[in-house]
Amino acid sequence: MAAVLPPITKLKRVALNLFFPPWCIGCGREGDYICDVCRHQLSFISPPVCDICGRPLTVDGTCPGCIGKDAVIDGIRAPFLFGGVIRQAVHQLKYNNLKVVAPLLAGFLHEFLIENPMPGNVLVPVPVHQKRERERGYNQSYLIARELSRLSGLPLDTGCLIRKVNTPPQVRTTSALERQKNIADAFACVDNRLAGKNVLLIDDVSTSGATLNTCARTLKAAGAASVWGLVIALET
Repeated sequence: MAAVLPPITKLKRVALNLFFPPWCIGCGREGDYICDVCRHQLSFISPPVCDICGRPLTVDGTCPGCIGKDAVIDGIRAPFLFGGVIRQAVHQLKYNNLKVVAPLLAGFLHEFLIENPMPGNVLVPVPVHQKRERERGYNQSYLIARELSRLSGLPLDTGCLIRKVNTPPQVRTTSALERQKNIADAFACVDNRLAGKNVLLIDDVSTSGATLNTCARTLKAAGAASVWGLVIALET
């Protein structure tokens, strides 16, 4: 059950919307960060999808970009392909400090979970290195996971899985193999508090699945029963 916002928080949001009304990231219309017109243009992922990476299968039933036999993660799912307004929304959150879109993106994940239940009794955002978080001021995956926890009632854990190596961003790598090498041994679990838990890993975008897969390997080594990835969008 979703937590109820305190009255003071509701009043703050009403005041902010009154003096700084939301504008559509896609077309600039006033009213919401993604207006109804742009919502109808979102690139939803439709089945059939790959059991592992969640990408739409080709007409011959194959996956165009799966981590395949190297997968430790139980599966990755997303409501959208990474393009159009969703790409713009993620970039606004990630690079332009527009943190107010985090609840909107978390709402998409919550709707997806209602329609597509996934094993999970704890939410874990993919961590960023302390240096990068200091530079940016926040971890966008944490903001999304925090809102999803509020909406879904699932507990949020941010203290177990850490990023111990400040690797280059995955978008700067050119191949799946390079991404796997880039992220290898980048994460660690500080304790076994998630042993026996079914973990839902939360991130903004999955490119090759290498980051989520490495996190899953780390969590399972610390005793997690299962690890699924849930992201806003999949890059194809």
